[in-house]
Amino acid sequence: MAIEELNTPKGLKNLDTYLSERSYIEGWQASQADVAVYEALQKAPPASNPHALRWYNHIKSYELKKLPGVKKIPAAIGGDSAAAAPAAKPADDEDEDLFASDDEDDAEAARIREERLKAYAEKKSKKPALIAKSSVVLDVKPWDDETDMQEIEKNVRSIVMDGLVWGASKLVPVCHGINKLQIMCVVEDEKVSIDHLVELIQEFEEYVQSVDIAAFNKI
Repeated sequence: MAIEELNTPKGLKNLDTYLSERSYIEGWQASQADVAVYEALQKAPPASNPHALRWYNHIKSYELKKLPGVKKIPAAIGGDSAAAAPAAKPADDEDEDLFASDDEDDAEAARIREERLKAYAEKKSKKPALIAKSSVVLDVKPWDDETDMQEIEKNVRSIVMDGLVWGASKLVPVCHGINKLQIMCVVEDEKVSIDHLVELIQEFEEYVQSVDIAAFNKI
């Protein structure tokens, strides 16, 4: 069969028949003989030639330049060299799988992939969980200019909760000599409700008229 006949229906059928009993064009490993036929085909065989299509996709996965041998199409396919006959099977090995090496490679690749995924999952599980926090500034307003602002701050800071840290504070003039307490705190979002914190401060009703949230920022 001439090289140009490889891409004809008859040529593809002959190639399919040839590969029905072989893994490669010559011998038991991919070589430049496979590359020669692969390049001569120019495109993948149709699904009606399953053995040729299987071989084509397999050869396509190689780095073709690195395959051993001489790039020459065997005479049985369309070249000048003699076709390599398949080696006879040992009498006690009639059920040998021609594609066992491929299956072993696939199994090894799957094992390595599973090990890497497991290692990644273990590494990720050891990382500390990100704790969502917020920085909050509260305005605590007194009843009048005679309210003891130090007592207000003392009462506010007496509130202790898991996930609550009080920060800096200052007095801010409002009007007519009245100051409000502006105090900052950092809270863990899952542990501290700002609404509940405001309610607790407002329970000091002897000193506190109202509480407003002046600033609220996620950290």
